[in-house]
Amino acid sequence: MAAGHALSDYIAQAMEHAEYDKLEDGTFGGSIPPCAGVLAFGRTLGECDWELRSTLEDWILLGLELGHPLPVWDRTSPSP
Repeated sequence: MAAGHALSDYIAQAMEHAEYDKLEDGTFGGSIPPCAGVLAFGRTLGECDWELRSTLEDWILLGLELGHPLPVWDRTSPSP
């Protein structure tokens, strides 16, 4: 498997753990609890999702650069 595909697969698996909330002001907040600090906000759910994915990508790249361990996703279990 090419490295680009591995990264895309990892991101897709991480996004399965995304949690979203509609905030009091009508905007949305999202996080990926297994990925500490991965938070995003948007005016719409779609914008929040896009921002969350972008934040996750940056978090992964920085974690790899710094040698931080990344969560391991169990492909056999459905997301919670």
